[in-house]
Amino acid sequence: MRIIGGALRGRTLFSPKGLAIRPTADRLRESIFNIIGASVSGTSVLDLFAGTGALGLEALSRGANSAVFIDISGKALALIGKNITALGLYEKAQVLRWDVRRNLDCLAQWPCRFSLVFMDPPYARNLVVPTLGHLRACGALAQEALLVVEHASGEPIDPISAGFSLDDNRQYAKTVVSFLRLAM
Repeated sequence: MRIIGGALRGRTLFSPKGLAIRPTADRLRESIFNIIGASVSGTSVLDLFAGTGALGLEALSRGANSAVFIDISGKALALIGKNITALGLYEKAQVLRWDVRRNLDCLAQWPCRFSLVFMDPPYARNLVVPTLGHLRACGALAQEALLVVEHASGEPIDPISAGFSLDDNRQYAKTVVSFLRLAM
């Protein structure tokens, strides 16, 4: 795994051992960032179910102002911390241990609103729509927020029921990437 573009392009990321953490592959990450393009610059990023932190770290490399990484796994958080340190991004990144499945109350009083959110929950566990509801409930999203959600192709999501609109979605083998916005 490596950073695909931006100021840190080509830098290697620490990868997980075993199958407990499923990082977003370099090619899929490159496709996502080709789609969202220059809209990354200047954003406040939230990386949910962060795993290795590859999506949020890629955003920081491409000009995001800050990133918050949330995961419940101690192994994932250690890996994210190791990657943040190796890339010298500790001033722009914060790591939180939180069970996103319960709620996102940890963000209710956060000092900034997030304008770019990456969500890559474990597949086939129906976590997308509840997590979208938690995001809306905690009030941590900027009005213009873009959400990039990875999910299994056999796991359709209904963003409208959670208060979001679907801008686009793309299928990559067994993975679908949905691009959502807050419904107004």
